[in-house]
Amino acid sequence: MDKVIHFEVPFDDGERATRFYAEAFGWQLNSMPGYQYTMVTTTPTDEQGRPAEPGINGGMLARQGPITAPVVTVGVESIDDALAKIEKLGGKVAIGRSPVGTMGFSAYFHDTEGNLIGLWENA
Repeated sequence: MDKVIHFEVPFDDGERATRFYAEAFGWQLNSMPGYQYTMVTTTPTDEQGRPAEPGINGGMLARQGPITAPVVTVGVESIDDALAKIEKLGGKVAIGRSPVGTMGFSAYFHDTEGNLIGLWENA
């Protein structure tokens, strides 16, 4: 069974959004300048960066392209296999498999209800 492992929240004003979430929920927000991305820590993590307690960590990025609302991300063994199955079931690829540094690969698809969902494959 594939699991929800990450979330993403788009913003129009990065400083305003990070200030809001840090003050509203006490989340730790760490900008990744080379990626134009902010990592969001909502729960303590282990040495590998995985949640050490119940909860999901995520990220924030500028609202762009199909990413206009919060997105949940599902961890999969193979993005290519997952996208093939998704398309067979009536879903549509929004952004195909893309490398994320040396960490892994991401992709986005629209489910049969029009929701944008992310996929993650570890490197």
